[in-house]
Amino acid sequence: MTDCIMHSAPEPVFAEPWHAQVFAVTVALNEAGRFAWPDWAVRFSDTLKRHGLNRDLDGGDDYFHAWLETLEDLLADQGEAAPEDVMRLQSAWENAYLTTPHGQPVRISRK
Repeated sequence: MTDCIMHSAPEPVFAEPWHAQVFAVTVALNEAGRFAWPDWAVRFSDTLKRHGLNRDLDGGDDYFHAWLETLEDLLADQGEAAPEDVMRLQSAWENAYLTTPHGQPVRISRK
């Protein structure tokens, strides 16, 4: 008789899909040579400190909002993504999300 070993599904590493996406974009930009990881680490640490996030973080929204802010600031400093362009795009996505019927793909209009 063979013992049957039951394996439970691993816990997800990221609590939300956008956490994984912003992490993946950051890693891809680093791997493409757009910035050095030590520079990223210093910037991210500064963002966490600025927000008073010095407690142990669990990888939740507060952590990834700080991560996203750091990425946006880095791209702005490099001249890759002006803050006003980021805000305009964020607003367009929010509007599209809020006005898209449930179950339909979310798309931003191109004006």
